[in-house]
Amino acid sequence: MPDVLVPVARWPRWLENFESSHGATTLETRDGALRGDAVDGSWFRARLPLSVEYDGPPDAVRFGDSVGTPPHWGVLLVRKGGFAIARVEDARVVESKVGQRHVQGRTKAGGQSQQRFARRRANQARDAYEAAAEHAARILAGIEQVVAGGDRGAVTEVLTDARLSGVTLVGTWHAVPDPRRAVLDKVVVDAQAIAVEVENAPAG
Repeated sequence: MPDVLVPVARWPRWLENFESSHGATTLETRDGALRGDAVDGSWFRARLPLSVEYDGPPDAVRFGDSVGTPPHWGVLLVRKGGFAIARVEDARVVESKVGQRHVQGRTKAGGQSQQRFARRRANQARDAYEAAAEHAARILAGIEQVVAGGDRGAVTEVLTDARLSGVTLVGTWHAVPDPRRAVLDKVVVDAQAIAVEVENAPAG
């Protein structure tokens, strides 16, 4: 199940709702996260944004106060149909690029026609990844921590560019549709939220 992304301002209310639904909850710090175990057997594991480890006391207020992001980080979203890249400083996008590239869909044709189509489609995808890498190398220059999303294979292809060898992917993976400006803006906000994994106890 995907993580629940909780903005820090909503964190106290989220925890109240969890306890209202599942009963008294015991908190502990474990493996760089804040874990809560409710009396009905349900539990959650909350992590700070951008893979920052939490090593403070098992206290919900202290955990919320620990939320923050590095002064410089980036976003890289790639799918076959396009890309979106952002450089973020002090929680604000200071440079970005959104681009689309045409990559043909699949065909039902067979034989040589299908092979030619597959080669054309592969070439179009490669051109799209190269364009994304070119912009990423410029916008993310000097950036180490990058939040990613879209298609995992596409992101991996872009990161094979030697100019992006210093990039480390952090935080939650964002399974977004074809990147557009609105999608990029939402990921920038979501990346700064608390990522909560929740397991509800079986109804019994």
